[in-house]
Amino acid sequence: MAVQRQRLFEAAATLFSRVGYAEASAEAISRQAGMSKATFYEHFKNKEECFVALFEYAATTFGEAIRQASSESGPGFEARHAAGLRAILEMIDANPMLAQAMLVESVGAGPRVAELRDKALSLIAEGMYEWTAASAEREGGPAFRSPDDAFAIVGAAFELISRQLRTGHPARVTDLQPLVERLILGLLSQPPASTA
Repeated sequence: MAVQRQRLFEAAATLFSRVGYAEASAEAISRQAGMSKATFYEHFKNKEECFVALFEYAATTFGEAIRQASSESGPGFEARHAAGLRAILEMIDANPMLAQAMLVESVGAGPRVAELRDKALSLIAEGMYEWTAASAEREGGPAFRSPDDAFAIVGAAFELISRQLRTGHPARVTDLQPLVERLILGLLSQPPASTA
């Protein structure tokens, strides 16, 4: 069952990125996976449920890669953040169809998927905010002034990646790392908000 589901995820990501969410169908996904439509319906009620499951799978997979890379990097905030960012950009580079389905096609995939996308972005931003605050307390490094600062970084990074996936500029997703790092470090270098 897990192998079938994985094949359906790969087929769905391919079709969503190639023809778009609106044009993909359960039948086309099944055909792309080399399975019957009945097998598709053993796993998912419909195309939307397939997309939701694919989105959750991708969010979990990418999130785990970030956590692992960050925990295995050297000491200091900059090393940990660079390792986490590099890990996600390399995963996107290695899985461009999955990334395009998640970042580009999710925008027009209906309210349920839009809610998932917003929740995923917010969770990443909250995690960044909490992580920098804890790191600043432990090591005296910088921290975001507010959760909105972290969300601004996540939103900007996702839009830059989305544009790269749509246009091919720059040549590789990993080429965005220096720019995203400058965005992060620029916001982190802002002085704390005045309490007066």
